[in-house]
Amino acid sequence: MSASPKTPLSSLWLIPLIILVFWFLKQPNVLDKHVDVSYNQFKEFLQTDRVVEVTLQGNEIKAVLKQAVSLSEGRLLSLLVRTYIPEFGDDKLLPLMEKNQVMVKVKPLEKQNLLGIIVGGLLPWLLIIGFYVWFIRRLNRNGMGGIGGGGEISKFLNPNMDISSPTPDTTFDDVAGQDNAKNEITELLDYINCPEMYQNLGAEVPHGILLMGPPGTGKTLLARALAGEAGVPFCSISASEFIEMFVGVGAARVRALFKQAKERAPSIIFIDEIDAVGRTRGAGFGGGHDEREQTLNQILAEMDGFSGHEAVVVLAATNRPDVLDPALLRPGRFDRHITLDLPDRSARRAILKVHTRKSPLATDVDLEKIASGTPGFSGADLKNLVNEAAMRTARKKRTQITMEDFDQMRDKVLFGNKRNLAIQPDEVHRLAVHEAGHTAAAYYLPQADPLFKVSIIPRGKALGATQQLPGAERYTLSKTYLCDRLAVMLAGRVAERIFLIDISSGADDDIHQATALARSMVTRWGMSEEVGPMDCRESDEHPFLGREVAQPRLHSESSAQKIDNAVRNILLTAEKRVESIILEYRLPVEQLIHLLKEKETLYQPEIAECLSIDMSKVTQVKDSVGKKVKK
Repeated sequence: MSASPKTPLSSLWLIPLIILVFWFLKQPNVLDKHVDVSYNQFKEFLQTDRVVEVTLQGNEIKAVLKQAVSLSEGRLLSLLVRTYIPEFGDDKLLPLMEKNQVMVKVKPLEKQNLLGIIVGGLLPWLLIIGFYVWFIRRLNRNGMGGIGGGGEISKFLNPNMDISSPTPDTTFDDVAGQDNAKNEITELLDYINCPEMYQNLGAEVPHGILLMGPPGTGKTLLARALAGEAGVPFCSISASEFIEMFVGVGAARVRALFKQAKERAPSIIFIDEIDAVGRTRGAGFGGGHDEREQTLNQILAEMDGFSGHEAVVVLAATNRPDVLDPALLRPGRFDRHITLDLPDRSARRAILKVHTRKSPLATDVDLEKIASGTPGFSGADLKNLVNEAAMRTARKKRTQITMEDFDQMRDKVLFGNKRNLAIQPDEVHRLAVHEAGHTAAAYYLPQADPLFKVSIIPRGKALGATQQLPGAERYTLSKTYLCDRLAVMLAGRVAERIFLIDISSGADDDIHQATALARSMVTRWGMSEEVGPMDCRESDEHPFLGREVAQPRLHSESSAQKIDNAVRNILLTAEKRVESIILEYRLPVEQLIHLLKEKETLYQPEIAECLSIDMSKVTQVKDSVGKKVKK
């Protein structure tokens, strides 16, 4: 690391400013209220009897006038004036003052010795230098100013590593729901504890491991657990901390980070969100970023500098592995990839068990049921759910967390807080009709996910919600299941058209999600006869993150027209299908609407009781529906 000047350039402007202030204060006339006039003017004041008092000191004359006098320039003259006696003297001056009875005072000249002259000349400069040194030291203590120097400014180049607790207390017992990732990373634990066994066999465990997965899946937690199990120092830093406004700071921090890790070997380096500096070089709008690329080059160089016997493991985490530079992923660097997926139902139950082990739970709490009702939740989401439930329990002044707390807080996490809106009765009826349509479609369609509850209580941006809980984890989606799912999405709009003869804007999000799903069926999964098994998806590469600024479309205009027609046909088919179901079961759907308006929230047993009808009544319902349709 090259030495930098100790004097911050950003504070050099203080030197001329301080000199100017001292020079201004040193001027004799700055604080004096006497106005300089010519000697002729002063004698004129004496002759016209306008002078009251005169003070003589050397060749300087200070006079006090009887009244202010206006000069020819038009400005008002002060009562105090000053002038100087000519070097050749004036014999008529004293007689003139005695004639006009002017009070004359005489002051002796101030004697200045050599010491006084030296002090008077050097003192301002000593004060300037002293103030400047004090100011610079204060900047250094506060971590301000330029780069380099002593004090805390030197810490500017050092990474903010988590060295307060060199060995984390986290262990693999704190990491639940990621058994596959833990099994892959256990090999590193053996290498850190017994590196000789691998070295004797000529094996080198990869120094770079990339943890990939959606946000909140436990990448940082897994890295800390590895360090805690191994009992080694854990140097953690976010990749965004490498980049500063000063050129070269990022590379310097990388060198400092790897230097400290090597000194503490065996140790673990963890770089979070590495895509902040590791994106593909020279890509996106505006080309490259010199400081980021310089930092990335330094990371690559440091990882190449590892020798086979150095027990330093570099872990990195990212949510976007697709935008990383290929040089980061080649063998010898981050060549081992560990994927952390969203937890399935059994994994969610294990995560809930970890986060509730210190929480007093009521007897009605069923972690299996909570895990089933939280599909798509990450580990962080589940931790937040437990925390919100505990906070609700504390607000209610209770000592145990109940199942109701988890249920209410799950709705809060999914949809937001309850909103007290003054909804008109006709809008309440429309909401009940809309949600009853979703509920009926989800109940009667054979492949639809099982119902959990339906509510018309406004939460967040949603005025109502119909919640379904999948009976089992799905890893592949069949066309029949997707068609039933589309029908459920569009059922609210269809119900409004059947029961209210008019549709509203409440189906905005339903139409958006249904269109996206239908387009995926056509362009990605080949579930359309018109288009066939052809990949026609649009590029999902973001120009600021991806490799290319513009992605060409790989299909023609005629294919695009076929895609639009196929998507429209799928949506219209789903609408017709759910319309026939609601018309067939119109009577129980009407009962559901009235019950929903009365209770606002209905759970699965109440929904099943309302929508279950005897098969003997189906014909009667169909006949009544047919008569109404004819009318």
